[in-house]
Amino acid sequence: MINKLLQKIPGGEQFWEVMRFLVVGGGCFVLEYVLLYTLTEYGHVPYLTSSAVAFTVSLLVNYFLCVTFVFHARNQSRKEMILFAATSFAGLGINQITMWFFVEIAGLWYMFAKVIASAVVMIWNYFTKRYILKK
Repeated sequence: MINKLLQKIPGGEQFWEVMRFLVVGGGCFVLEYVLLYTLTEYGHVPYLTSSAVAFTVSLLVNYFLCVTFVFHARNQSRKEMILFAATSFAGLGINQITMWFFVEIAGLWYMFAKVIASAVVMIWNYFTKRYILKK
């Protein structure tokens, strides 16, 4: 009921879209954060490798949820899938550079650096995915 009411308000549908994006993103962040910690601490995988693996797994889950739940996209074209993959690859690059900078240069613990990297990538992802997936 509130959803329908907010949809009638200018910007209401975008509000719910952002809320869905935050819920999906939050869940994927938890998944990625747990995978990063587990692979690094228990699997003894270097943090940048763990970060890339965790990012990729989280990305796949995020893609499925964004297409079906956040942006309600239907029948993605090949061009949209390629754009999604390209922007995701760029997001991985942003993640890795941010992680490296805050661990190696700023001297932060890799788990703190991940929070910063995730915030930067989240902003990148929202605007690029919204542009690609929004019909």
